[in-house]
Formats: sequence, C-alpha cells, structure tokens
Amino acid sequence: MFGLGKRRTKLGKWLDRRGISQAWLKDKTGLNKNTIGDLTSDINRSPTQKTMKKILKALREIDPNLKSDDFWDI
Repeated sequence: MFGLGKRRTKLGKWLDRRGISQAWLKDKTGLNKNTIGDLTSDINRSPTQKTMKKILKALREIDPNLKSDDFWDI
C-alpha cells in the first residue's frame, strides 16, 4: 500500500488514497522524480505555476473537478 509511514502533503495523500504512484505522475507530467517526491512529501515545498499546471492537467484525467487549492495554499 502506498504512503505507509511517510510524511505526505495534500497531493501525496490524494495520490495514496487512489493508489496512484509517483512514477505514474512523473510519466504523465514529464517532471523530474525528485520534484514529484518533494511535492508529495515536503509540506514546505510549493510548485511553480508551470509545474502546478502540468500536475493538474494529469490529475484531471482522473478527477476533472480538481483545483490548485485542493493541494496547495497559494
């Protein structure tokens, strides 16, 4: 099971609840695995606008109603 024993951000918890791997998100967005890892586990890390758009575009394939404030306080 994903996410056991890890500190997770809202994005990380969302992925874990749906059984979606960080590798899937990396492949869908073309982002670096370290960027994805940081954004799913470091609560102090915020994405750039460009990164946020890539992530939301990929995740909206699963849930078209997602908004940036579902994951980040920006």
